[in-house]
Amino acid sequence: MTALTRRALLVGGALLVGIGPARAALPGSLAEAPRIDAWIRLDPDGSVTVLTGKAELGQGIKTALIQVAAEELGLDPAVLRLITADTELTPDEGYTAGSHSMQDSATAIRLAAAAARALLVQAAALRLGARAETLSVADGAVAAPDGRRLHFAELAAEIDLDAPVPEATALREPGTRTLVGRPLPRVDIPAKVAGGPAYVQDIRAPGMVHARIVRPPRPGARLVALETEAVAARPGVIRVHRDGDFLAVVAEREYAAVTAMRALAAHAVWQGGTPVPEPDALFADLAGREAKRTIIHEAGAGTPVPAGRTITAQYRRRYQMHGSIGPSCAVAEFDGTRLTVWSHAQGMFPLRKALAEMLALPEVQVRCIHVEGSGCYGHNGADDAAGDAALLAHALLGRPVRVQYTREQEHLWEPYGGAMMTQVSAVLGPDGRIADWDYAVRSPTHLTRPPGAGQLLSARMLESPFPAPPPKALPQPEGGGDRNAIPLYRFARARVAHDFVAAMPLRVSALRSLGAYMNVFSIESLMDEAAEAAGADPVAFRLAHLDDPRARAVIEATAARFGWGAALPKGRGAGFAFARYKNLAGYCAVAVEVAVERESGRVRLVRAQAALDAGEIVNPHGLRDQIEGGIIQAMSWSLFEAVAHDATGPTSRDWSTYPIARFPDIPERLDVHLIDRPGAPFLGAGEVAQGPTAAALANAIRQAASVRLRELPMRPELVKAAIGV
Repeated sequence: MTALTRRALLVGGALLVGIGPARAALPGSLAEAPRIDAWIRLDPDGSVTVLTGKAELGQGIKTALIQVAAEELGLDPAVLRLITADTELTPDEGYTAGSHSMQDSATAIRLAAAAARALLVQAAALRLGARAETLSVADGAVAAPDGRRLHFAELAAEIDLDAPVPEATALREPGTRTLVGRPLPRVDIPAKVAGGPAYVQDIRAPGMVHARIVRPPRPGARLVALETEAVAARPGVIRVHRDGDFLAVVAEREYAAVTAMRALAAHAVWQGGTPVPEPDALFADLAGREAKRTIIHEAGAGTPVPAGRTITAQYRRRYQMHGSIGPSCAVAEFDGTRLTVWSHAQGMFPLRKALAEMLALPEVQVRCIHVEGSGCYGHNGADDAAGDAALLAHALLGRPVRVQYTREQEHLWEPYGGAMMTQVSAVLGPDGRIADWDYAVRSPTHLTRPPGAGQLLSARMLESPFPAPPPKALPQPEGGGDRNAIPLYRFARARVAHDFVAAMPLRVSALRSLGAYMNVFSIESLMDEAAEAAGADPVAFRLAHLDDPRARAVIEATAARFGWGAALPKGRGAGFAFARYKNLAGYCAVAVEVAVERESGRVRLVRAQAALDAGEIVNPHGLRDQIEGGIIQAMSWSLFEAVAHDATGPTSRDWSTYPIARFPDIPERLDVHLIDRPGAPFLGAGEVAQGPTAAALANAIRQAASVRLRELPMRPELVKAAIGV
């Protein structure tokens, strides 16, 4: 259906995606897709297409990936075409998650582009009778020193990109690069700010119909009675669709679907539901749930623990939601044989597998195309909306079906970031340093995304339901609930445990940074508590426990640029925190200044300073956007956001019952210092700021109001109660 492919940047002609044995020596996603033409395509007219299995989620990777490819191919970035996350066209890179896009996809594209450039040079050398090392590649052509040039179009037929990327591929030297490291304007922004078609929510196609879903009033409720005749007879209504507890209405026009949904909801009778603990019993319930303990780190077991002061603390985090500004949406079409779905979910290939299972279709008959959605920070409602659209399109042959969630549906039914608890104990030795560290994190799963049909909400509601698979813990070194639970600091003795809770009262899954947000909050809060007990400066205390020179560099840069140690007005405080995301991605330190109103308990973030080391920088503008956005989002999580619920289920239905930070809450000043390391590997940076921001805020509140808060979010009522006003 051509009307729908305008957003998918489809290109004509056949595409050969190379398939071959993985080679462990190849970095990034080349291990899974080692052939050049999985990433770079050269058409007969000389035009170049770049392919990635990752998706643009607002993090700016479209721009960065174009820069990387254009640099190696000597092309103007404006002439490159980029296709993202399309199961028919691009390599399978799983989910766009965990800050892996640059590490995995950009690395693969860079090497594939360099390999393609080498083949172009070899072909040109034969044609020109010149030595390959004397030729240069720029402006879509290979040039000899005497001025002779061969354009890519003249060489396209002579090179074969259906070949593996060589294990030794020469990249352009860092000193010669003209595009990587420059703040190229982001290609995804113009349509968004100008009101153009930018999102899956904007898709309109000839013959498209509109669907709305009727959800139960609470999780686990069953549909026991339904009257459909009056709704089915409404003007513009095409179909009232029921399959078990899955209930939807389809109409020619969107408003007709909205009004029919409301009428249908009034005629539906539901019973039962999954009990949920009352808010005050949330953490007692979590502590009492069965858990499987895994020791994920142990060091210095034979080292004796010296006598010293012991600092212990428990930290807690309530359920939090994605709160995507645009509620989820999807479009699907089924022609009787082939299902095509346009979705803003973060994994097109896993989604395809889930949809094929749900509809009993071969995977080759399902195509999933990523289209940006307005708001995505993990596993929100996008996969579920795609499942709904696929179910309805399968029942309504030949008509594109658009499913749009309401705000209430998105808030109540998206998978949340799970409630968590940590318990920390540290012993200060005679030298004022931590001699023993004991840490345990209690957490549910942080991944219930597809590829299983049972991970789609509506598939669980069908007359023949697909059961949800058992929740699993994500393994180290990246982890899930235990992500960043292992400190980067050097302790003589350390023990870290993960208590995995499988059964939870509310649906949970991936929220940006997974368990790192809570674990870094806990570790960095305890580091401040230990520094205070030792009578040490918090920054100096951290440096005394760190050997990693890159970690020390971001801490020192942040402290210097923030003006750490300077006197602040009464009622204000400064806080500091640091982490290396997953202990293997980007390094980030954050310092904040807060103002605390003692009478109201309100905390205001006045200014923030961050330093980041993410390896080589491709687009400083995009990288800075990531850190600024991460700090603001983490500030919102840490000071405002918690899912409200009672015994019947979630009650956060809108922005009044799930408050988030607003424009007046944005800090007066927010500075990000980038440490560039040309030639170094790319390190993920999309989620590095979440944990340090939360801890820095708690540490600043401690200085400003002389109270230590150990529960997220640190809402005014908690601050006020701690102060005792």
